[in-house]
Amino acid sequence: MGQGTEPALPAPERQKVRNPHSVFSNSEMLPYARQNVSEEDVAAVAAVLRSDFLTQGPAIPRFEARVAEICGAKHAVAVSSATAGLHLAALALGLGPGRALWTSPNTFVASANCARYCGADVDFVDVEPDSGNLSVAALAAKLEQAAAANRLPAVLVPVHFAGLPCDLAETAALARRYGVAVIEDAAHAIGATYRDGPVGDGRFSDCTVLSFHAVKTVTTGEGGMVLTNRDDLAAHLRRLRTHGITREPAELTAVPAGPWSYEQVELGYHYRLTDIQAALGWSQLDRLPEFLRRRRELAARYDCLLAELPVHLPARRADRESGWHLYPVVLDEARGARNRSDVFAALRAAGIGVNVHYIPVHLQPYYRKLGFKPGDFPVAEARYAAALTLPLYYGLTDAQQDEVVAALHVALAPEGTA
Repeated sequence: MGQGTEPALPAPERQKVRNPHSVFSNSEMLPYARQNVSEEDVAAVAAVLRSDFLTQGPAIPRFEARVAEICGAKHAVAVSSATAGLHLAALALGLGPGRALWTSPNTFVASANCARYCGADVDFVDVEPDSGNLSVAALAAKLEQAAAANRLPAVLVPVHFAGLPCDLAETAALARRYGVAVIEDAAHAIGATYRDGPVGDGRFSDCTVLSFHAVKTVTTGEGGMVLTNRDDLAAHLRRLRTHGITREPAELTAVPAGPWSYEQVELGYHYRLTDIQAALGWSQLDRLPEFLRRRRELAARYDCLLAELPVHLPARRADRESGWHLYPVVLDEARGARNRSDVFAALRAAGIGVNVHYIPVHLQPYYRKLGFKPGDFPVAEARYAAALTLPLYYGLTDAQQDEVVAALHVALAPEGTA
């Protein structure tokens, strides 16, 4: 995700990318994702820099209110990253030692790490082969077994992989049946819809966590947001993000000595977003509909251009619309595709900054030390072995996309036949 830290360039230009894993570290590379920062965004940030507040000022609640309105949530709590949001949401829902969180193995490590920050255990639920999202069938079977063994999780974190919402209604029904809290990991999914409602509206979960990292559709550089419809959770999240400190009279344990009084009533964290970041995010939201329109246009164009190639295209569902954070394909060696390593290397050599999402979390060394091993979640592992993420971002031109497809066509062909 390092491309997201580069300065904004005009859309048609490539950017210099230093990749420590590539011999082409100084070559021009078309990135898999990148931010788009307008002059209006720069002006919004500059206005905050000239104001009285760089942090803990009015830009934060203004940004929160706008995200809540867009996503249909009662409350939005801005935090320093989506990782921080997942951590605080898990804490606010009571996760801790002796309890467990389940999530998808096909995700970034933060979806699981948030449980470990709380001192809780982690387990995973295998995914659907076409979407990469958590499998409802696998979840139902695992919950039934866990209930019989009296080992039910406290929290479930379904991940909207690449921006496509999970089967939220079915997942929520299972969670309610077994008394499990739900945190939607919507780091990829701002602007996505499910059953005629926006992701984040809280119909099917206790909390939803968004990311505003530089490679996401809307960016604050680094940053995140926790959405909830529960007043108690919102209040707790706001306290936890600021060291566990409160000035609210109802939460104080003693009569205030004066207007300066505050109390730390629990162990919290420094997980605040700055006003500088909030101003950038607030300005970016002006263009969210246009960002989404272009991403969906590019995704549809990829679908057409790749239709005859030996790849499985990203899943689509009739009752939901992806936010199209990523355009992940799965190579089909049975139809003649070369193996992923060869295709990846060929595309990088051609200046196409493809990526892979994701190495299954349970295969990371830290999680192997906890007892996980290859073969535990075979669908996620099989998907990973052939997964490839193609460039997709607002500034990608049709001509650049044609270049990606042409390079992929060559890369997929057996060596010597292109």
